[in-house]
Amino acid sequence: MFRDRFSPPQRDHVVRSLEGFDAFLPPPLPPVVRFDGDLVRKLSAADRALGELAGVGRTLPSPHLFTRALLRREAVLSSRIEGTQATLSDLVLFEIDRSDRSDGDVREVANYVSAMDYLLIDAESAPVSLFSLREAHRILLTGVRGETADPGRFRDSQNWIGSPGDPIDHASYVPPPPERLRDCLEAFENHLRGAHELPPLVEIACLHYQFEAIHPFRDGNGRVGRLLVSLLLVKWGLLPGPMLDFSAYIEPRRQDYYARLQAVSTNGAWEAWIEFFLQVVAMQAKDVLRRANELQRLRDEYRERVTGVRSSSLLPKLVDALFETPALTIGTVQEVLGVTHRAATVNVEKLLEEGMVVELERSGRVRRFLANRILDVVNGASR
Repeated sequence: MFRDRFSPPQRDHVVRSLEGFDAFLPPPLPPVVRFDGDLVRKLSAADRALGELAGVGRTLPSPHLFTRALLRREAVLSSRIEGTQATLSDLVLFEIDRSDRSDGDVREVANYVSAMDYLLIDAESAPVSLFSLREAHRILLTGVRGETADPGRFRDSQNWIGSPGDPIDHASYVPPPPERLRDCLEAFENHLRGAHELPPLVEIACLHYQFEAIHPFRDGNGRVGRLLVSLLLVKWGLLPGPMLDFSAYIEPRRQDYYARLQAVSTNGAWEAWIEFFLQVVAMQAKDVLRRANELQRLRDEYRERVTGVRSSSLLPKLVDALFETPALTIGTVQEVLGVTHRAATVNVEKLLEEGMVVELERSGRVRRFLANRILDVVNGASR
């Protein structure tokens, strides 16, 4: 890492490690943030957009059906930033048939969903902590690429960010050395759990940067850092569930995202990073609000189509299950409805007749069905 890339004030936080290389120690939070007119406007827009989304989320008849779908999209896109290629369809099909034939990319995305589930449950009874983030990391990396990177343990060796093959001397960023890591993490946790001086969205932006700058794990830091954003939005009462797919905005702009984070370290450019973060929140809150309304309209349409004198009384329940998991097998329908294999088959055939699901080519004896229209809305495709 080249010390002269850091501005003079930031250079004070570049330290020499026991192994003889330079590394950066992010100063403790909170930073001094200059709230000029532009930043205030962006904060107001993000707060307003998030408030509208939260209001709709709290009034939906079955909000968990929609937050579940949106969480899956965030899992797909956050993992894609780290190089996976799995799609939302791949994920929901894996969830209904977790066969050993599924590739590692899909398992990584499924682990992301499981890690978020754990964090949300844990946060109901305890403050967000280093322990909970370590456990989320363990879930995230178990059984997939990165499993050799000490899942659930903070690193005891040096990592760095740079071009593939570059030595540490040429790294664009070197996070705190192992011997300084504990102090950085304790300061991070103390701020996370303490009283906050800055507006909540600004605090979350700062905490996300700080986690990424500390880079406490050998692998998986980006995904855990983005899980932290989703978690704090819920934990601090800004959203009723993990509805904001933060990574949908970042994934096509990842170079800008990384550059904004890096500029905080090298130049103390907090305002530019916070403005970018607030832009992400505002844009995605508006987009998710549109998709949540479309999902609600589609659910109402589907329930109306299956509710009638000659329809099964179980079909509305099956429609709701589709919005929670837009893929089915006859076996999963049996579990959802509590019926026989024959009755489950009859109900799925009615969804097929209505065009609400399509049957995929068989792989073995299991019949699999996908709700493509629901997936299109979750993915952002309007009709």
